[in-house]
Amino acid sequence: MNIALWIVQGILALMFLMAGFTKLSQPKAELSNKIGNWVDSMPSSTIKLIGLLELLGAIGLILPMLLHIMPILTPIAGIGLALTMFFAMVLHLRRKENKNVGMNVVLLALCIFIVIGRFSLVAAA
Repeated sequence: MNIALWIVQGILALMFLMAGFTKLSQPKAELSNKIGNWVDSMPSSTIKLIGLLELLGAIGLILPMLLHIMPILTPIAGIGLALTMFFAMVLHLRRKENKNVGMNVVLLALCIFIVIGRFSLVAAA
């Protein structure tokens, strides 16, 4: 189980690192072409905040468990990223962008897998 959790954590961390870095480094006009026109309905500061949260969440998925420093932060990071995906789903559904919801559901499920798996391992330790 631990190996599966690490694999999923690594995949999620890479995905959220890329997504967060993209949102933080690209201007709003370029983001609209890359990740969808939903960014047009959001202030730039909100997009940057989402990017920062994704970046911090990705770091939180890996470093606490890897360094054995406050490993409880890993499932907490998973909760934060799961909430991010939940609200992304809400946004896409309100905008009738149903094709974008599928990826959010997959990422949400993987985040929940991390949360449950890591909380049970941290509690057992």
